Amino acid sequence: MGQIALPLMTRRADDPVRIVIGNANQTVIDALSEPAAWPFLVAILAGQPRSGKSLLARWAEGQGGIEVCDDADAADETELFHRWNRAQESGRPLLLVTSRDPWPVTLPDLRSRLGAALHLTIGFPDDEMVAALIQTHAAARSLVVSEGALTYLVPRVERTFAGIEAIVATVDRLSLERMVPPTLSVWRDALEAVQGAEQPRLL
Repeated sequence: MGQIALPLMTRRADDPVRIVIGNANQTVIDALSEPAAWPFLVAILAGQPRSGKSLLARWAEGQGGIEVCDDADAADETELFHRWNRAQESGRPLLLVTSRDPWPVTLPDLRSRLGAALHLTIGFPDDEMVAALIQTHAAARSLVVSEGALTYLVPRVERTFAGIEAIVATVDRLSLERMVPPTLSVWRDALEAVQGAEQPRLL
């Protein structure tokens, strides 16, 4: 499981220092590394909340040579149409980041052009990436994750980036409130607080 560092000059205070690389984003990262290969020099990046879309876009921008439009689905469509044309004229690749997939576009000329762009989507993390995300968020909060805690959490935590982040934040809060280290019981309580009580399995 790998990581990439964020460009420090564009990093916000609440961003993690590194992005975990795994099954959910490896293909996206590979594509972002080769903007010259994008159809019509335009790519659209989508993904679930807290999946690192904007962070990856800023990382790609930090590599140099591309223009990034974050929250593109909320931007003026005529302006986006002009940005598309500028990318063709200047030869500078354009990366559009959206929280909606599919992204409803009303301007016909823009819709047809975006349909021809490279569409990239950050997927859902597998067990290995879930474990790495838990450890990364925990390390950022100076929390220790035992092997037993990971063994318990990985098969039970929901496969969303926001959900994993919420679990770790709740562990941090509960540990501070109880003035105890993050034991397995704290992780269990955090999981229940975020996702609800675990349902018994039917035999």
